[in-house]
Amino acid sequence: MKTPYSTTTTAARFLLLGDSHAGPVGRAAEAARVPFRGGPLGAGREFHADFFDVRGTDVVFRKEETEHLYRGFLAELGAEDLGALDIPLVTTFGFSAHTVATSENWRIYRVRGGGFAPGFLGSGLFADIVRAMVRDALAFYEHAVGLGLRVVSLMPPQRVPGMSDPQVFFAAQETVRAELAARGVEIVDVRARVTDGTGFQRPAFCEADDTIHGNLAFGRLILADLLARGL
Repeated sequence: MKTPYSTTTTAARFLLLGDSHAGPVGRAAEAARVPFRGGPLGAGREFHADFFDVRGTDVVFRKEETEHLYRGFLAELGAEDLGALDIPLVTTFGFSAHTVATSENWRIYRVRGGGFAPGFLGSGLFADIVRAMVRDALAFYEHAVGLGLRVVSLMPPQRVPGMSDPQVFFAAQETVRAELAARGVEIVDVRARVTDGTGFQRPAFCEADDTIHGNLAFGRLILADLLARGL
């Protein structure tokens, strides 16, 4: 795994915890010399369900390597636990929508002809399924907000690999966005600036030779949004 980011000895402006989608944001902050701590902790699929436990005002990540990185970030910030954090928390947890949208997961919900029944992707049943799939990500946000932290979540690049269903991707990310907003989480959403008429990410904001990630230009847009929020 990539060595955790570290930009400067200047007081950090935010703690970045996330999956690989946090990478371009960290690189953009490094390039702009914006002080922060943190970085990717693992793959997106690892931060949907069963990945942490609450311990008082803290969290304990179940994967040893993730927990080690997390403790290192807190130590760099001089924070004993998550509740002692005095800067905003920026995270991508729960927004690995392409994983949720893996086509095989949704095969049993298709009707004759291969599509979904009218209204299914906007139904309560669909939302319930998505919430169940990302249940611990939602619990993480709820815990962090409950500690009084300012929490900012980053919507993912609008890229759908071949293994995933685009319809489910777009609907699932909307379900997650709504759930986080209801929990008091701020959402960074740069879709209007990076997509074309199809709703997919334009090549200028896509990592080359990659079907999932945004590039440095994408990270810079997200960083600009964070800075505009006062981070």
